[in-house]
Amino acid sequence: MSGDHSHSEDQVDSGSHFNDSHKHKDKYKEKEHKHKDHKKDKEREKSKHGNSDHKDSSDKKHRDKEKEKLKHKDGSTDKYKDKHKEKRKEEKMKSSDGKIKKEKENGFASPHVKSEPEDDFYHSPKHEKSLKRERDDDNDAEFKPKKIKTENDKKAKKRKPDEDVKSKKKDGKKGEVADGKKKAKKEQEEKWKWWEEERYTDGVKWKFLEHKGPVFAPPYEPLPSNVKFYYDGKHMKLSPEAEEVATFFSKMLDHEYTTKDIFRKNFFKDWRKEMTSEEKAKITDLKKCDFSEMNDYFKAQSEARKAMTKEEKLKIKEENERLLQEYGFCIMDNHRERIANFRIEPPGLFRGRGDHPKMGMLKRRIRPEDIIVNCSKDSKHPEPPKGRKWKEVRHDNKVTWLVSWTENIQGSIKYIMLNPSSRIKGEKDWQKYETARRLKKCVDRIRNQYREDWKSKEMRIRQRAVALYFIDKLALRAGNEKEEGETADTVGCCSLRVEHIKLYPENEGQEYVVEFDFLGKDSIRYYNKVPVEKRVFKNLQLFMENKEPDDDLFDRLNTTVLNKHLQELMDGLTAKVFRTYNASITLQQQLKELTNAEENIPAKILSYNRANRAVAILCNHQRAPPKTFEKSMQNLQAKIDAKRDQLADAKRDLKSAKADAKVRRDEKSKKAVETKKKAIQRIEEQLMKLEVQATDREENKQIALGTSKLNYLDPRISVAWCKKWGIPVEKIYNKTQREKFAWAIDMADEDYEF
Repeated sequence: MSGDHSHSEDQVDSGSHFNDSHKHKDKYKEKEHKHKDHKKDKEREKSKHGNSDHKDSSDKKHRDKEKEKLKHKDGSTDKYKDKHKEKRKEEKMKSSDGKIKKEKENGFASPHVKSEPEDDFYHSPKHEKSLKRERDDDNDAEFKPKKIKTENDKKAKKRKPDEDVKSKKKDGKKGEVADGKKKAKKEQEEKWKWWEEERYTDGVKWKFLEHKGPVFAPPYEPLPSNVKFYYDGKHMKLSPEAEEVATFFSKMLDHEYTTKDIFRKNFFKDWRKEMTSEEKAKITDLKKCDFSEMNDYFKAQSEARKAMTKEEKLKIKEENERLLQEYGFCIMDNHRERIANFRIEPPGLFRGRGDHPKMGMLKRRIRPEDIIVNCSKDSKHPEPPKGRKWKEVRHDNKVTWLVSWTENIQGSIKYIMLNPSSRIKGEKDWQKYETARRLKKCVDRIRNQYREDWKSKEMRIRQRAVALYFIDKLALRAGNEKEEGETADTVGCCSLRVEHIKLYPENEGQEYVVEFDFLGKDSIRYYNKVPVEKRVFKNLQLFMENKEPDDDLFDRLNTTVLNKHLQELMDGLTAKVFRTYNASITLQQQLKELTNAEENIPAKILSYNRANRAVAILCNHQRAPPKTFEKSMQNLQAKIDAKRDQLADAKRDLKSAKADAKVRRDEKSKKAVETKKKAIQRIEEQLMKLEVQATDREENKQIALGTSKLNYLDPRISVAWCKKWGIPVEKIYNKTQREKFAWAIDMADEDYEF
């Protein structure tokens, strides 16, 4: 049997399902032999009455049955098996030419036949998962591809013999169609373990890239004639361009944005740009505009979508799936990779975050002429919509984006990128956390150096050292210089102004306290009172001398100077690396302190969320409490109250059962007491789980845990913690996040240290 086993291993390695199916057949036949004696007469009858075409096969069956008799007599099956294998080999060799051709057409290459590159746009996922990423041409001769392990391989090895027989029965039913379905199901389970392969060098991100381009927003559909716009109480027919922009505002009437002066002012200014000269002359005051009928129409549309039948919803779902399959994947280095955002955002009104000064401005429709497409020269280039053309087609394999364009609000470049679970994104994440781990080795040296620099005779060095202290201790962003009025008045460490800090020699029992109050990224307010070291405090007093409130605090420092200095301290070091390092190391320390081995899984997850919250507070990841927060908390509290009542009832039942058992003193009453005790234990666990959930929600209502979890925390820390304490990874990461961090889940063990 050892020979059979090694034979099947080779078949799995080569990816040949053809050979594997014969293995199943052999097993199935061995089981069949035991039950065939009573069928021999029937078979002979068939061979007698059959025509001449069947004579050879009946003789063959007769010979096989004679062999079976011998097998049952002497108890040996080895000779029969060897002959059976030889026969199968001959059959395989006869059909090898056709089979190899078919396998290559389906994206499979025979282990002994060199496969040529394919011209088709989409390959089967099986092919894409099994082929290796191409290396540099110079190394092709030396390169030996190692086997990519897949979940499917593991399942094949663990499968029970009974399951093999069942699967063989299904396969045996004429079935290329059934077989195809089975393969399709297996293909989705396979994972490309790119982290076990060598990485590209010299900045190359890919060798081959092919995709279909973006999906544009549908054209504007004018409103029905019965939906009217009124100005100053009178009906007014708008031009299509002006009407479209008016619908953007009407859809938001119930939102607080439309009550803000800056939003209304920006909207009205951009709306007038889309009006005809007659409309401009007439519509001069937004307060006189009545969008209520438009708003009612879109509410009715929304309700109609909610009330759609299952068939209608299924039709939309199928169309979305069709678009996903056509546009939502690309071919990158022989692998089919998912694209993150293949749809171009439709036109609308800019919202921004916080009190953004450009909220309400019109986001214009993106057209093919605005689009730059990136793909490889030897690929089939994406086709623009009929009668249109792309702005440019590039072949830059040192960038990771597929499509780019410039948006009109802030002039920033937008991209279509690969999904977070792709190799490109995964490698970038992995590298980010490895760089942060390198900082761990030299962070003490860097800290000692900037402490020494606080005493420098040069003001620029002192300012740089204090700024670096804030970036390290408070996880502040470096901040970028902005042109006046370009975006919201957001600042980072280097662009802090005198008005953004206050100094207190003593405050609330603490010495040398600095109060920060400024708008950070996305106009999120950063407010913090923090005690600092005495020399930092004295330096800040020095930096603020003879300055106006709107003067720069660090007037001899900018992000370019700071980042250049950081590169000198450690290769690849930036302000963000400090942020990633401090976030990850904080999570690891907090998990060690907060996790109690005696606690159950819900309590441990609460500890994890508390550790995550400490990081979110450090990084200033805030959010507004969800609109449904109060209602969901009331519902949860109602569940807790009901569970407490259930527990009280269960305790009364136990008391009654104990009294009954004391009187009766029989086995039945004793068992009843034990049952009641177990019921109480179960209800107590359920109650604790609900109470933990309520605590967790309350503590997290204004903290965004997701940002740090996805961007600043080395996922291997979380995976190691899960493995150490027996927590399912699904409790920490949802399906999408598990796909994003597949590399970490695979490589981290319970002893991993950041």
